[in-house]
Amino acid sequence: MPGGRPRSFDADTALDRALEVFWRHGYEGTSLTDLTAAMGINKPSMYAAFGNKEELFGKVLARYLDGPGGYAADALDAPTGREVVERLIRGAVDLTTGENTPHGCLCVNSVHACGPDAHTVRQDAIAVRKAGETALRRRLEQATDLPSHHTPATLAALVHTISDGIAVQAAAGRTHKELQQIADLALRTLLD
Repeated sequence: MPGGRPRSFDADTALDRALEVFWRHGYEGTSLTDLTAAMGINKPSMYAAFGNKEELFGKVLARYLDGPGGYAADALDAPTGREVVERLIRGAVDLTTGENTPHGCLCVNSVHACGPDAHTVRQDAIAVRKAGETALRRRLEQATDLPSHHTPATLAALVHTISDGIAVQAAAGRTHKELQQIADLALRTLLD
């Protein structure tokens, strides 16, 4: 028995467009109409290819982490602890103030701007943030070049707090230049 009709759209392109909409408007600020219009598909096609809005967001979140947010995983491969911290903080500035992307961070927006109906989405975003912080802590535990007055756990939490603050400030309209100046000060404070 033959399967359904072949897709008349490119799934990767549709996911990229959904990513941009969620990133720009947040999970709850994005309607199904916004998604299908941006993706160039109808609702039945969206459900068939990606599931419901919550399932689509899960796919978008994974795409974000492998794509624009991938700088964070790459930063963990830096040869020194100082370079790891610097790449993460500077990467947060670059990601959240990109010329061709929405300002802010998809994960941060999803954690802070979800109501009770989006509990699962919020929990997924929190889990991603916790996993990132845990990976950073583990990497910093291996570093031998960091100031001795920082514990790896506290430094990892602080780097994530600074990165989140950068994302919030970018969404509020701070420029790349302004956030780079803030990053410079944060790095001098953290690493001296």
